[in-house]
Amino acid sequence: MSNPAITRALFDQIMVPNYAPLAMIPVRGEGSRVWDQENREYIDLTGGIAVNALGHAHPELVTALTEQAKKLWHVSNYYTNEPALQLAQQIIDNTFAEKVFFANSGAEANEAALKLARRFAFDNYDKEKTEIIAFHHGFHGRTFFTVSAGGSTSYSNGFGPKPGDITHLDYNDLSALENAMSDKTCAVLLEPLQGEGGVLPIDKSFAQGVRKLCDKYNALMILDEVQTGMGRTGSLFAYMALGVIPDVLTSAKSLGAGFPISAMLTLDKFASCLTVGTHGTTFGGNPLACAVASKAFELINNETLLNGVKEKEHLIRHALEKINQQYDVFKEVRGAGLLLGAVLNDQYQDRAKDLLLASADQGLLVLAAGANVIRFAPALNISHQEIDQAMDKFKQAVKVLTK
Repeated sequence: MSNPAITRALFDQIMVPNYAPLAMIPVRGEGSRVWDQENREYIDLTGGIAVNALGHAHPELVTALTEQAKKLWHVSNYYTNEPALQLAQQIIDNTFAEKVFFANSGAEANEAALKLARRFAFDNYDKEKTEIIAFHHGFHGRTFFTVSAGGSTSYSNGFGPKPGDITHLDYNDLSALENAMSDKTCAVLLEPLQGEGGVLPIDKSFAQGVRKLCDKYNALMILDEVQTGMGRTGSLFAYMALGVIPDVLTSAKSLGAGFPISAMLTLDKFASCLTVGTHGTTFGGNPLACAVASKAFELINNETLLNGVKEKEHLIRHALEKINQQYDVFKEVRGAGLLLGAVLNDQYQDRAKDLLLASADQGLLVLAAGANVIRFAPALNISHQEIDQAMDKFKQAVKVLTK
């Protein structure tokens, strides 16, 4: 039962106003459906912003969590623990990585990656090799270092002097990168698909060009796979379909399928510079998070599930195409796997929030990526039937918008 004393109005009274949540409050979820305080049902195409990769309350994840909760919750990094080592081994066995560092959020994983790049350059090259190159509209987290590396100044302005020696370039512009890079560049940080920046996919040739330039200038190629990793694009990690191997990769969101955990993946030669005491975290690698993530990894790293992601992408694209034939609201649909963005055309500029609210009225939860893109990031195990039902609801929302 919902607590009648807890209302949406209470949020405005007691919470810091940096969010603007919808009027409804979800209280229960199962698979790709959630129910609010009034027991109204919604189909969830947000996946908690690409987090709930296996939906809500997945029984095997619930079992993993409760079994571990009866044994060991937290031990600190004075000790290691079995679930952390098991998860790290799974990651190493299935990726390029030779070493893993666990933290709690994508921002923390990216913070660790940027510190690693600076430290590796400091230990091995000229002391002026500190430049980090990142990209406009990229998003890497909300710590001051990661938000400064992100490509949206609206998120980083107004907090005083920013961390220095960060250069921003246009995404997918290889010639700009060629002109900018030098022996002073210690890292290039990029997403294989810009999520927050409008669901913008990478050009394969650009990804491969970044790899070559990083090799040329002894700079670390850091792939932020916080949003694209763990099956989201139809590969276990997006780099696997790009023909490149990064030096560092960050993972979070779907890694714990809803339980907070993140990881930085790297190679022995880079990891060796983070000696005892150079970096740390209180909760990173805690047994609860790692037990859940280990089970999630096992379930997601499955050929049938990953192939299904591509099938479901096709279903959603086809449905959006039919909606657009009738209502003509989208300029394009872009993205990969189950991270898709429907870009509003000129007639409906800046109306993404309106369409998001209209969808909620129809019993459908979707996301925005900026003012002009509706983003879909459902659970990877959403059923074909639920996709059909969701697209019917979305069609009704589009109809409301066009009226």
